[in-house]
Amino acid sequence: MAATKTYLTGIQTSGMPHLGNYYGAIRPALTAAESNDSLYFLADYHSLNSIKDPAKLREDIRSVAATWLACGLDTERTVLYRQSAVPEVFELATILATVTAKGLMNRAHAYKAARDRNEAAGGADLDAGINMGLFNYPILMAADILIMETDVVPVGRDQAQHIEYTVDIAQAFNHLYGEHYSFPIPEGAYPEGGGSILPGVDGRKMSKSYDNHIPLFMPENKLKKLVRRIPTDSTPVEEPKDPDASVPFQLLSYLAAAERTQDVRKRLEAGGMGWGELKNELFEEIDTRFGPMRDRYDELMAPGSELDGILEAGAQRARRRAAATLAKVRRAIGID
Repeated sequence: MAATKTYLTGIQTSGMPHLGNYYGAIRPALTAAESNDSLYFLADYHSLNSIKDPAKLREDIRSVAATWLACGLDTERTVLYRQSAVPEVFELATILATVTAKGLMNRAHAYKAARDRNEAAGGADLDAGINMGLFNYPILMAADILIMETDVVPVGRDQAQHIEYTVDIAQAFNHLYGEHYSFPIPEGAYPEGGGSILPGVDGRKMSKSYDNHIPLFMPENKLKKLVRRIPTDSTPVEEPKDPDASVPFQLLSYLAAAERTQDVRKRLEAGGMGWGELKNELFEEIDTRFGPMRDRYDELMAPGSELDGILEAGAQRARRRAAATLAKVRRAIGID
């Protein structure tokens, strides 16, 4: 019988997730958690690189945690915790910084991209506006992974460098201190085929950065208005239409059962069904599927809910694991 592997997933605390996040990340992660030793952490300290508003950060942390719980995360099986609630992570990051070459950090994608933007803007100082949190981001990410003695990290292909850096840093530590303790070497788990892309309301990939997303648990009346505003052409109701050229149909075909999708396709191609009716179908599909989750989300976001207690319980479990790892690391480096 194969040994159980530890899976770890970091969750960005950047506001309420959207439909694309659910199908691209949340639902696959929940499925993976059913059969693995899994830990999910809210990467709130990472968010400090971009979010400087304390009230927004506090709200975002709660919103993202409530979203995953409302979507069905089982905290009996999976450890859910805030990164900031596990101080061992940050002590380990300090230790790892002493075995990490600066040149490695110079080549990190996020840092290079920030310098490239400054160069493109004609700035004389290519490091303008770049803080040390961004520069040291890969080290903190490595600490997140290694403190839990993680075996597998599910990430998108665009995040592969984080895994590569973590491996490099772990190997550097193991080379120096392996006689006393060695980190397990983690591996990335990448979605086959790159995963499906859910279109946003403008037809591009759904993304907060494009402001074309549909928030997962927006109120029912606001959801209906947002769906009704999705752009369509001016083809009259009675005229035949091309379903595949329509964003509302693309979204419906992703969410709805195959039978319903085929029925709507036939009605659009035959004529007699307008874009407004199609948008009503899409709204009903989203509201039916996510309405019960939205009710649970609202309960968790209410003052005095069990949300904080759930996160505290997760933090205690996470700290026990982290403390055990850090104790071995401290002994290995000579700080008992």
